[in-house]
Amino acid sequence: MTDASPAAPPARPDLGPQTEVVARLAADIPDDRLEDPTPCEGMAVRHLLGHLIGLTVAFRDAARKDLGATTGTDPNSAPLPELGTGWREELARELPQLADAWNDPAAWEGDTQAGGVTLPGAVAGRVALNELVLHGWDLARATGRPYEPDEEALHVSYELVAATPDGPAREGMFGPAVAVPEDAPLLDRVVGLSGRDPGWTPPGR
Repeated sequence: MTDASPAAPPARPDLGPQTEVVARLAADIPDDRLEDPTPCEGMAVRHLLGHLIGLTVAFRDAARKDLGATTGTDPNSAPLPELGTGWREELARELPQLADAWNDPAAWEGDTQAGGVTLPGAVAGRVALNELVLHGWDLARATGRPYEPDEEALHVSYELVAATPDGPAREGMFGPAVAVPEDAPLLDRVVGLSGRDPGWTPPGR
């Protein structure tokens, strides 16, 4: 992964490579790790996986402008998501559908809805990609595995988190920024800007 100064990402980034990164991380998580803590306060691995499934469906529908219950629910006010017995198959099915939906240029045009918020499609696509980058890191850290996100996706994330000002909009998406050195790897800077500690490790491991 290149840690040079972030380049401007394309107008319509490809979600496919990052969905593949997340799919590989999730595919081989053993059942005995589902109760492990994650960097997301109060969320175990099973909750994080449930959240990933929910956001994958929501942002797929946001891309298709198929607005309704999946796009109109604020995840911050909903109960912690639980996993069904077929969660591995569900996530493996939904992630490629998310990428395919955002491969349609029409997904990036006009307004859509996600998390109960109306926003431009061009912003929603970036938010979806940022969610995959950050929660991929959460999942990798929680389960003790290396993590290398898609480089284009990482640059999209940096652009989004660095440009989000303090205030209600930021508080709804990220926690207070954690200071990291300016010469830190780009992934660490993104993680810190999102309100996570890049040095986080699971307690007792």
